[in-house]
Amino acid sequence: MDANSIKIAFFDAKPYDIESFDKVIKDFGFKITYFKNHLTLEPASLTRGFQVVCVFVNDTVDKGVIEVLVQNDIRLLAVRAAGYNNIDLKTIFQKIHAVRVPAYSPHAVAEHAVTLMLALNRKVYRAYYRTRDNDFTLNGLLGFDMHGKTAGIIGTGKIGKVAMEILKGFGMRVLAYDAFPDKEYQKNAVFEYVDLERLYRESDIISLHCPLTKETYHLINETSIAKMKRGVMIINTGRGMLIDSKALIGGLKTGQVGFAGLDVYEEESDYFFEDFSNKVITDDVLARLLSFNNVVVTSHQGFFTQEALQNIATSTLENIREFFTEQKLPNEICYQCTTGSCPRKTTGKCF
Repeated sequence: MDANSIKIAFFDAKPYDIESFDKVIKDFGFKITYFKNHLTLEPASLTRGFQVVCVFVNDTVDKGVIEVLVQNDIRLLAVRAAGYNNIDLKTIFQKIHAVRVPAYSPHAVAEHAVTLMLALNRKVYRAYYRTRDNDFTLNGLLGFDMHGKTAGIIGTGKIGKVAMEILKGFGMRVLAYDAFPDKEYQKNAVFEYVDLERLYRESDIISLHCPLTKETYHLINETSIAKMKRGVMIINTGRGMLIDSKALIGGLKTGQVGFAGLDVYEEESDYFFEDFSNKVITDDVLARLLSFNNVVVTSHQGFFTQEALQNIATSTLENIREFFTEQKLPNEICYQCTTGSCPRKTTGKCF
């Protein structure tokens, strides 16, 4: 298929998305139409006449949307992110191929996770507002040395590995948990794989870098929080639904959780990436989290670096090019992939 004839419907387009994709689109020859709307059932009708639909983490690709995309002869769903929990993989399977960007910048996300740790520990955000008001007192700003403390990393993929390397640089002891531990990597790295029980029990800081699956949904809950060190710091730059937000609030209220740094939130699609500065937050859970002085919430910006945006744009368009010109799908995601029965290793394709 000629590249100039490939049309991409690009949803949830922000100015920085448009800028980064426009910089590299000339190298591919595709035609992109940018839509500010999130992809949901009603805007799905806009995809008629396109071959590709490009989405981000807060777009909805459920059964109803997929039915519309199939009717409109969409051939490829290009996710410009690593995560894909917003896609009904079982419904889309064998109807539309789907691809993702598995590693746009593990350094960006890992560095943001550590930024949250430092900001919480040393109360940087509180000090900033205090000095802006000409208040230079130190009361309430006491932190702790991270050197010698124990960090628990849940998920040792690319991002988790970078986070461990950074924290080792602080002189921290690192414990890690992964359902599929990378034993080869461990040979040359100074950390210890442990079970979750021990990680919860011994970690001063716990950072989440695992994917959202049935097994990891609400991994951090009332029961797991009760097993942690009193005053533990919890960092989440992964997926919002890894944490039961109401249980986290309960832990914060009792002091069992001493700090929380959240770049994601389980109901974030209604708020994150949008401006609500002149409106009231009607999500009572989010509003409660924002009220704690030992919680820092950022709006899913862990990925947001110049390098990551360029990599996302290039990798997304390369995924599209390979599908249409070479029939290759190295970054395909499918229902079989999540169940471990995908034939891609032998056939090169999921179906």
